[in-house]
Order: sequence, then C-alpha cells, then structure tokens
Amino acid sequence: MNLFKKLQAAEASGKPVRIGMIGAGKFGTMFLAQALRIPGIHLVGVVDLRVDAAKSNMQLAGWDRSRYAASSLDDAAKTGATFVGDDWRALVTHPAVDIVIECTGNPMAAVEHILASFEAGKHVINVTVEADAFVGPAFGRRAEKAGVIYSMAYGDQPALACDLVDWARTCGFPVVAAGRGHKWLPHYRQSTPETVWDHWGLTREQAERGRLNPKMFNAFLDGSKPAIESAAIANCCGLDAPENGLVFPPGEIDDVPTLMRPVSEGGVLARKGMVDVVSCLTVDGQQIPHDIRKGVWVCFEGDTEYLRNCFEEYKVVTDPSGRYMCNYKRWHLIGLELGVSVASIGLRGEPTGVATDFRADVAAVAKRNLAQGEILDGEGGFTVSGGLRPARQSLERGYVPLGLAHDVKLVKPVREGQAVTWNDVEIDRTTAAYKLRREVEGVVKEMA
Repeated sequence: MNLFKKLQAAEASGKPVRIGMIGAGKFGTMFLAQALRIPGIHLVGVVDLRVDAAKSNMQLAGWDRSRYAASSLDDAAKTGATFVGDDWRALVTHPAVDIVIECTGNPMAAVEHILASFEAGKHVINVTVEADAFVGPAFGRRAEKAGVIYSMAYGDQPALACDLVDWARTCGFPVVAAGRGHKWLPHYRQSTPETVWDHWGLTREQAERGRLNPKMFNAFLDGSKPAIESAAIANCCGLDAPENGLVFPPGEIDDVPTLMRPVSEGGVLARKGMVDVVSCLTVDGQQIPHDIRKGVWVCFEGDTEYLRNCFEEYKVVTDPSGRYMCNYKRWHLIGLELGVSVASIGLRGEPTGVATDFRADVAAVAKRNLAQGEILDGEGGFTVSGGLRPARQSLERGYVPLGLAHDVKLVKPVREGQAVTWNDVEIDRTTAAYKLRREVEGVVKEMA
C-alpha cells in the first residue's frame, strides 16, 4: 500500500522509473492519458509504425506538443521530454530505458520485441496478452535467465484476476476458480469485424470517435479474448482449463459462488481449481443486472466449519451451502491502471503476474467451413476464433495456437467448429514466435 509514496520519493530524488513504449493504440493512449499525472516516471520514448498517428493520440490524451518534442532518445533522456519515433530496436537498446511496455497487440511482433528487450537487459510489461497465451512460460524463463522481470499488465483482466487469486491464497483460502466476465451468446462465435458493433452495443459513430479497432473489439466478442485471458490466468495461477472450452454460465456477481463450484455440488466446474468466464446475458439474450462483464473474480472455499461460520456471521454472500464465496473487482480500466505495473516493477522489483506453468492453451477454431487455400486472418477476424483448451490436449492433438494463425495458408479444408492443426497449415517456421512456441512444447513434453 505504498506504491504512490515510492513514486513520490523517486520524483523527489530525481531518479524516475524510465519507460519506453512500443505501440500507441487504444491501450497505449489510455496509459498516456495517465502518465502525465503519475510522479516518479519518465516516458523516454514512444515508437509506433505510424508516428503521426502516435502523436495524434498523444494530443488526444492531453499531451502538449512541447512534452513530446524531444528530437531524439538522447535528447529525451537529457531534457525529461519524450521522443516519438518508429525505431523499436533503438528504443529497447537505449541505456535511458529501464522498462519496455509492449502494447502493439500483434503477437508475432510482440515476441520479437520482448526477446530483444530481454537481450538488452530491459524489464518488460507485456500488454499483448495474445503472445503470453501461447508462449508466456518461455517469457518467464527467458527473463529470469537474463536477470530481468517479465510481467503481465495491470489494468488488463488477467493481471487483476491473478491479484485476486494471490489475495485469496495469501489470506489462506483454497481457490476454487478464477476468471472474468463477458457478454456472451453462442452465436457471437461467428461474429466478424463487420458485425461487431451491432452486438457490442456501440454505434459505428461511437466506435469511430473512440478510434476503436473493429478487429480487436471483435476478438473480445467472438470469445477469442476471453479464451486468451483465461489461458493467461490459468498459466499464472496454476489453474486448469475446461476440457471442451469455456462454459460461459450466465449470472450476476452474487451468483459466482453458486456457479463456480463443482458439478457434483450444483456448479459448472468439472473439479476445483479451474478458470472460466461468467456471461452477463441470459440464454435468451436478456441483460443480467449487477453483472461482472467488465470485471474479474475469484471463488474460494470456506473448508472448515469455523470459516463457514465466519461467512455467516459477517453476512457475506455465499452459495446456498455457505461453503463458497467470491471476491471481485467489478471494473477494469485497461491502460488507465498500467501505472501499478510500472511502479511495482520499477520500485519493488515485482511483476504483476507472470506465467509459471503451461496448463491452458488457445486453439484456432474455424468460424465457418474453411476451404483449402484460404488464408487465416487471426484473432478477431473472419476465419477463426480462439477456443480455450487444456495445454496437454492442445499439444497431443497438434492444435495451432490462435496467436500464430495469422496470414497462414490452409493446405486442407477445416470444418466449422473444428480446431486447426499443424497438419492443416503451411506456416513460416523461421519466425521467433514459431520457434519460441516449439520451445514451450518441447519443455512441456520433457516434463511429461
């Protein structure tokens, strides 16, 4: 409870936490809006393929032009201003940068950026959770070997859920399940960037005003992002994925203790110690009041009579048996909360969530019948969505992870609802992302 005081002390000492950011899209812009208000940090540089767009987003977030007028990274380091450019390698190797924030949203690029940052001795906050979902454990090992910190991004739901799990375990509670909320109906699985706003609840005008990317937001709607973030939670917290994908039971916040218990006790879990997602819509599409759509939760157990009596005495909401309870954070504020990761890593030397296991994976699943010769367009697109699967199942069956299913040619047809396998695709085996994924698979198989 002292991060802000540590930031103030860093400001007073003239030794701020020095940051470089790759990608100035929606998440990055949200952080930019707060970075001006946080003491003890210096955003040395921002790089983006579209420099003009990055500068425009900085203005949108309230930055005066003089604040990002540095002529170079060296100039930024000397003056305390920020340099905006397009050379990510220069950023991650610059001696004035302590922490690299990767928020491009492109998993292939993210792997390259993150590995290069480790080689340069930089800590990394990875906003591109799509990459963490399929090679997160390798990031953790590579960072440890390099003597740096790798972390998920506070503000995104995985890090927030991991924080709740850590809270429960630190308090001594057995964790039964953890996850996030979502707006879900089964037919959303087929949603495309052309239909996303109708389902999402925004007009096209609102989406354009917010400079929202329809492909990215469709990844939330079609179940890909919930699968990706659930995989990140599972691999960070040592929880398991459902055999046949996320269940998405409908319910409000107070229903979580009843839903997230074993099937044998009236819930939806195959067993204790799992991840899942709660939908804010009933099966017929009606909005559920007091939902957890934008938040995260942890369900834990009062496994002694004394604990259950305490639940009753303090009038907390439990399942009907009085055995299961949940804690939650109803809202996540995405990039607006990223300062917690920056301060935690820069001042405490602690990550805000890091994968330590490979229990869950996200397979690319066909949205429709796909023909031989078609090109997969990855997360949030027109061809595939992400399906959460146990990692052992994914490896045994040779599923292609969603993070690698972009700009990949099918050499065989794939039926709607079927997971794409390595035998179905022609893929570039020379990329850093492909090689790192194979490294993860090799380590898992050695440990089996």
